[in-house]
Amino acid sequence: MARRDPDGLAQPAITPVQTPGSSMAGKPTPLLEALRTLGHAIRDAVLAGRARVGDTIPGTTHDADVIRADTDHGPDHQGDTIYRIDVRAEEVVMETAHAWMHDPAHPVPGPFAVIAEGLPGDGWACFPAGTPREAVRTVVIIDPIDGTRGLMHGKRSAWALLASAPGPAILGRPPRLGDIDTAVMAEIPTARARYADTLWATRGNGVRGETLDLATGTVIPARPAPSGATDLSHGFATISKFFPGTKVLASELEERLFAEVMGDPPGGAPLIFDDEYISSGGQLHELIAGHDRFVADLRPYFMDHLEALARDAGDTTPRRRICCRPYDLCTILIAEEAGVIVNDGRGNPVDAPLDTISDVAWAGYANRALANQVQPVLSRLLAELASHR
Repeated sequence: MARRDPDGLAQPAITPVQTPGSSMAGKPTPLLEALRTLGHAIRDAVLAGRARVGDTIPGTTHDADVIRADTDHGPDHQGDTIYRIDVRAEEVVMETAHAWMHDPAHPVPGPFAVIAEGLPGDGWACFPAGTPREAVRTVVIIDPIDGTRGLMHGKRSAWALLASAPGPAILGRPPRLGDIDTAVMAEIPTARARYADTLWATRGNGVRGETLDLATGTVIPARPAPSGATDLSHGFATISKFFPGTKVLASELEERLFAEVMGDPPGGAPLIFDDEYISSGGQLHELIAGHDRFVADLRPYFMDHLEALARDAGDTTPRRRICCRPYDLCTILIAEEAGVIVNDGRGNPVDAPLDTISDVAWAGYANRALANQVQPVLSRLLAELASHR
């Protein structure tokens, strides 16, 4: 995410590497290039739309209009709320998918499927149309704009998240998050930003990146570097509590976790700082770029607890579960290739089918030392939560 220097000009969030081509070690695959090109097309479409309507007061344009909520697709669709700003991005995705299908170079091996927020049901669209899922060779999962709310109000960058995995025809089963082998995240900056990052990774080959100067069009290779801190002292660490519903449980667990891990701060001065970035891709980027040391989104566990309490009280009314989805976390591979430790909050690998409806919990640590310090306490506290009524 772009930041600003004392004169008000934005500065790159990731340190540029001035050696030409150093971030391009190894020849990119056609699939990686296809995902990266689509990520940039989404970014550019949003920026072009912003230029057309003007930027007088961020958040007051039609971009803030709700087009549809997840319930508009019926009970089988549990994606996110869709705003006007999302619609053009969805159009770019589908236009590009049709172009892939007709490209004689076959950058995305077919038959393929696109899984994206905004598509009906569990988010699958097969190409060519009518292809049975078991015949799909490549799956591309996309969150066109992760962080819509912050972007449309001019608060923080959003991210185009894209990843691919072998399809059922290759795996012999439906693909899951752990099957992703290529991922790209492209920053969609606010109107006042000057720089925009793009990061990408293929499994086992590390992470690469570049920073675009929006004023000049110059692209500078860049390498991310997660924090090397060995504790949370004087750093940013957060358990997500974006909106009402699970705030109390999240805050109570956060207080207990940090008290056990860090103890009482000397002289009462705060040692750990909170930062709510309403974008899972943005949260991962903060870990990758060295800004945050620990981030966890544990909403599925909190929702499980609240539902169990309700059942014990005789209340079986279905509750809306507003949780992280697989498309929100499709770029975990980039974080892991950068050295970030990511798990399900209980110490297990993050695992979910590639769809738009499954709940996903996750925790990320900037390095192994931090994970070794915090994870045992977090695992115990979550176990206590699960057993407590």
